Amino acid sequence: MCTVDSEQTDASFPALPGGIGVSRLRVYDVEDAHGEAGGTPHVHLACAEGYYVLSGSGVVQTLGVASGFATAPLRPGTLVWFDPGTIHRLVNGGGLEILVIMSNSGLPEAGDAVLTLPPHLLADRETYLEAAVLTGEGEARTASAVHRRDLALEGFAALRAAYDEEGPGALDALHRAAVRIVRPAHASVTTTFSSRPAPLSSPNRPGIRVPPSARRRRPAASGC
Repeated sequence: MCTVDSEQTDASFPALPGGIGVSRLRVYDVEDAHGEAGGTPHVHLACAEGYYVLSGSGVVQTLGVASGFATAPLRPGTLVWFDPGTIHRLVNGGGLEILVIMSNSGLPEAGDAVLTLPPHLLADRETYLEAAVLTGEGEARTASAVHRRDLALEGFAALRAAYDEEGPGALDALHRAAVRIVRPAHASVTTTFSSRPAPLSSPNRPGIRVPPSARRRRPAASGC
């Protein structure tokens, strides 16, 4: 994970490839069983992701193969960055609102994100999708999202404990399960990127294209 504050001018971080998706996000303020308000831990298989903090405060928690468990404080002007395969979760310290910057825009909607649900719910794609789907509207949908988050936190806690005992190999089973879950969505991913893209307007970025899904203006959402 890379962290950059707005005061820093000499920091470097990896460039995003391909189409870029940007969305505004208000992080959940519903507390979990441990009294922390925040989002759902998850992992992306093919997408690098960054969070730029607009307002409020909080922490991003990550669990990576090489880095293990780590946290980074969030304040306005901070940018945090992590590679595919890194599990991440936002904790809301109060009024946390961010810009989510995602490479390969369209892949998250096509199934690139996999939640850290307990192993029995990652056994196959059908079981996972049934556990991960949100149901209801309004307050009922919020309750469904909180239940899903709490299941993912259960799996996340188990992964952290296993990493402490076993090291990087503790994440192998999750990564294999995530590949099994995502693989059937390959056809929809191909469709997303086979539609004719439009070039970025900047003359300094030749060859970089933005798929249609990245050009939609998205309203602020709650989650992560």
